[in-house]
Amino acid sequence: MEIAIIADDSKKELMTQFCIAYCGMLSRHSICSTSITGKYIEDATGLKIEKLLPGSHGGVQQICSRVSYNEIDLVLDFRSSDPNSSFYEEELNLLRMCDAQNVPVATNIATAEVLVCALDRGDLDWREIVNPASEYNKRKRSKV
Repeated sequence: MEIAIIADDSKKELMTQFCIAYCGMLSRHSICSTSITGKYIEDATGLKIEKLLPGSHGGVQQICSRVSYNEIDLVLDFRSSDPNSSFYEEELNLLRMCDAQNVPVATNIATAEVLVCALDRGDLDWREIVNPASEYNKRKRSKV
């Protein structure tokens, strides 16, 4: 599966700790992230992460665009609830796009844990129908 990760500055440490805890599960999937969040996670876990632009410089829009083309299967977005946050509006657009494309999204650690565990159990395999060209699905088919 294709997983996108975003974390507000105040939540980067929490996201990094979450990824450390679930590193084994996450390592079996393709991950992209906004650049600074991706660097923190990559340095702490050794996970291979495609780093996009910083969130406030277009990274959230890049992820939103990928969601709109069904190139993302799961979004983990530990966001700030502060409407004065530098990319609050972009994150709201991302949430709307996830709703429109039926992409599961977690905005806090509790929901993220539920979704990552569901991913590990195979509960999100229905996304293969929606996103058959993902790197994850290509690898899965080549092993069969």
